[in-house]
Amino acid sequence: MTAPPDPAHEVIKMAGWQNTIVMEEVTDPEELAKARVQDERFDRNSDWLQAHINEVYTRHRGRCICIAGEELFVADTPEEVIALAEAAHPEDDGSLIRYIPKKKMARIYAH
Repeated sequence: MTAPPDPAHEVIKMAGWQNTIVMEEVTDPEELAKARVQDERFDRNSDWLQAHINEVYTRHRGRCICIAGEELFVADTPEEVIALAEAAHPEDDGSLIRYIPKKKMARIYAH
């Protein structure tokens, strides 16, 4: 039988873990234009989901969904749903991916 993990040990382990964040200012007009187009595609996919959210969430609980080209794709894993969406809409780099929890319940999101 193994002893339960020591919480103090976990804190020490986590304190030694660091990520590096690099921020860059993009000023190239061509790159900015590509980013705007990608944002517009994402917004259209997000708007499509919002317009169909009740039906999508009711019918596809416990599954992964992806909206690409304003079209719904559903699969059991993120990899599968991404492959389906990319095969149908390879040009859409603004796809939206979600996992729909199996049970409908109140969720609290905080920062």
